[in-house]
Amino acid sequence: MLVVGFPAGAFQANCYLLAAGAGGGCMVVDPGEGAEEPLAEALREHRLTPAAVLATHGHLDHVYSAAAVADAHGLPLHIRPEDRVLLADPLRGLGAELAAALGPVRLAEPAEIADLGEEPVEHAELVITPLHTPGHTPGSAVFRLDSAEGGTLALTGDTLFAGSVGRTDLPGGDAAALAGSLELLLRTLPGDTVVLPGHGPTTTVAREKATNPFLREDQRTS
Repeated sequence: MLVVGFPAGAFQANCYLLAAGAGGGCMVVDPGEGAEEPLAEALREHRLTPAAVLATHGHLDHVYSAAAVADAHGLPLHIRPEDRVLLADPLRGLGAELAAALGPVRLAEPAEIADLGEEPVEHAELVITPLHTPGHTPGSAVFRLDSAEGGTLALTGDTLFAGSVGRTDLPGGDAAALAGSLELLLRTLPGDTVVLPGHGPTTTVAREKATNPFLREDQRTS
């Protein structure tokens, strides 16, 4: 499997390209603000053509370029329905303080939207299993892939980071729901799962379970 990731924009949100190999189709995950140019470069370098565009959640640092990318390739954007409202009204998910700091932001919905549910998303010889992980936003999702090589990947968006978890103090955030979502990930994902978060470096489920203060068993049971 080919995985290409890069941070983009002022928020340094990670955008990912997933493919069975170079020279074919790929899935694009979280094309946020500033992602269009580096995404185009990565597509050229690896001779890839987008076959699907997905969003782990609806915050603008993860979907800012989603309409442009999806529409340019005639593809729908896959996003959970709970977060669809944020595509056309991005400041709704940020709260008054962040909204005032950013100023007016206008985004358009992609021409076509596909509601993410529990069903696998199959494109470009890859199968993504979406896991609904509310907490950071009501429509947050984690994308699981089991590679042909035998490994497991999890694109966790802003649900789980290396050493931390997503904030829940923005509109739609829910700390109790996030705690339940983290428990779901621990039950569902093998320890050697490679975690590709929405910000920051990669990690593994086992490493986070041992060191992340939000996931360590002694902290969760205390």
